[in-house]
Amino acid sequence: MGTHDLKDAFVAELRDILDGETQILKGLRTMKQKASHEELKEAFDEHLHQTKGQIERLERVFHSIDENPRGKHCAGIAGIIEEGEGMIEQAEDPEVLDAMLIAGAQKVEHYEIATYGTLCTWAEQLGFEEAAELLKENLREEKETDEKLSELAQEVNLQAMTGG
Repeated sequence: MGTHDLKDAFVAELRDILDGETQILKGLRTMKQKASHEELKEAFDEHLHQTKGQIERLERVFHSIDENPRGKHCAGIAGIIEEGEGMIEQAEDPEVLDAMLIAGAQKVEHYEIATYGTLCTWAEQLGFEEAAELLKENLREEKETDEKLSELAQEVNLQAMTGG
């Protein structure tokens, strides 16, 4: 299927982020296991539950525009996850690992924020009001998660600098 108009682009991007969110679910489980900082573990657990809700909202978006909710491989998220896995393997200190986990998580958040921002704009322009509202909720959650990670990074990064 080619991309002939903005609706085609919208649906393609929805399929991309649906797969991306599914990949993120798996990654969050691993990140939670690897984290040593208790608040970081809790943040990953909270985002895991949010991500499940975001996937459900995406499925509702598909239904609201009479499209089949199926994903297509999201190479962007796959690349960020692969890069993060390489960073994790190199960390020798738990505090440094926690700082690296936050850095990787924020890369994912920024990708999601960019994607949801675009999708919100396109949904509004296409007149998909219900889809726009659902996507705005996902965008709001991603921005909140990024902010929480930034706040948590202040403490975690200091611990990584001083060795615990």
